[in-house]
Amino acid sequence: MTFKTTKTLIAALALAAAAGTASAQTLLNVSYDVAREFYKDYNAAFVANYKKTTGKDVKIDQSHAGSSAQARAVADGLDADVVTMNTTTDIDFLANAGVVAKDWAKRFPYNAAPTTSTMLFLTRNGNPKGIKDWDDLVKPGVQVVIVNPKTGGNGRYAYLAAWGYVKKKGGTDAQAAEFVGKLFKNVPVLARGGRDATTAFLQRNIGDVLITFESEVVSIDREFGAGKVNAVYPSISILAENPVAVVERTVAKKGTGELAKAYLDYLYSDEAQEIAARHALRPRSEAVLKKHASTFKPLQLFTVQELFGSLGEAQKVHFNDGGQFDKLYTPGAK
Repeated sequence: MTFKTTKTLIAALALAAAAGTASAQTLLNVSYDVAREFYKDYNAAFVANYKKTTGKDVKIDQSHAGSSAQARAVADGLDADVVTMNTTTDIDFLANAGVVAKDWAKRFPYNAAPTTSTMLFLTRNGNPKGIKDWDDLVKPGVQVVIVNPKTGGNGRYAYLAAWGYVKKKGGTDAQAAEFVGKLFKNVPVLARGGRDATTAFLQRNIGDVLITFESEVVSIDREFGAGKVNAVYPSISILAENPVAVVERTVAKKGTGELAKAYLDYLYSDEAQEIAARHALRPRSEAVLKKHASTFKPLQLFTVQELFGSLGEAQKVHFNDGGQFDKLYTPGAK
């Protein structure tokens, strides 16, 4: 082989490598705050399966923050290929902005929510304040860490869970409002998102109890060390669905529509449902849920639709500017 031939071969190989790199698509998943550990593991599984089934390489990037803040960022131009949120209102917001399909909830099974969760309490190790149920959170001297319902679905679900607790026990809306008002009087600071709330509770040592998603217990044990908190399952809580959608605006521009759909489809696979269960996200698969029954303690769950009509209706009544939350959490109301 001559020197010239060798140079030609090297050049050809370089071009082939460059072509291979260029053909590897990149997908951006914009998601809510406390899902980062789950998607880190899920992404690795998806990339491996996609390579195995299609022969194609793919790179997945992640972005995590409060769900509502993320939705606004996407609406403002962040080129997410998919959004994986914790409230339907955040995806509805994007649908109304023309960013995702109007019928996004019909594009995937279970109203495009491959996993669910619920709200529970995390206390400091040993539960020194003896927290057992929602009533304990409104007692004098108990400080509660919670996400701002204006910026995160974590906070909206916590608020609605507290409201629903009163309603499910036979209380009126007036009594629920009074109860939730007392609860927020015990909140020293509103966190921006779920992980911000965890950081405030564990690293800044704020509060006696943290209200957060069930999955955050596992994340805390892994990220901050086991034995830092006790998980307390209240008698009644809310079913929180984790919806997903393809960002039509981005995939049309980037040509990643097929990849984005495959990425979200795979969330329903047995492997993905197992990964979700290991991160204490409740799987839709009955077989996987049964297998992990020891992780998901039984408690009475109610749906948003049952008590509030929809998350969209709850948003209008409770969380829009001037809504019920503003009335309960203004300095004047205190």
